[in-house]
Amino acid sequence: MAEVERAEVAENMSKSEKTQLMIQYANISSSSSNNKIDEFINDTARTSEMNNSIISGSFIGVNDGIHNAEGIAKIIPIQDDANILRLENLKVTNGPDLYVYLSTDKSATDFVNLGKLKANNGNQNYNIPVGTDLSNYNTVLIWCKAFSVLFGSAELKDT
Repeated sequence: MAEVERAEVAENMSKSEKTQLMIQYANISSSSSNNKIDEFINDTARTSEMNNSIISGSFIGVNDGIHNAEGIAKIIPIQDDANILRLENLKVTNGPDLYVYLSTDKSATDFVNLGKLKANNGNQNYNIPVGTDLSNYNTVLIWCKAFSVLFGSAELKDT
């Protein structure tokens, strides 16, 4: 099924159908192997993390029994204008079509798509496009693109 067709089917589903599908997906996912990743940060980023002010925040899940998230989000400067988003000790309920967004708020109306969530557990890094205004895009979202559903968010603040 093409992306456009899938989006159209999801758009035409009722809220209860979407909820049932998410519950079934969560049950199937929890019984399958754990989706875990442990990406390292390179020496340049590690040095930068130790020497620079880091912007970070803790994930807050929707916690409705289906959409949960916990862990830490950090923006680490790596060189000049380049930054990475690092997710540490992340635990997110597995779901279909999960993406990582830098957003202006929890609604995902104005966001920078950093890519598909690599795994629902562990440590992972995402490149932030050069020129992204981090004072404006100060919320990290774990977002289900297929159903336009928030799984968790972290508001970023100077530490």
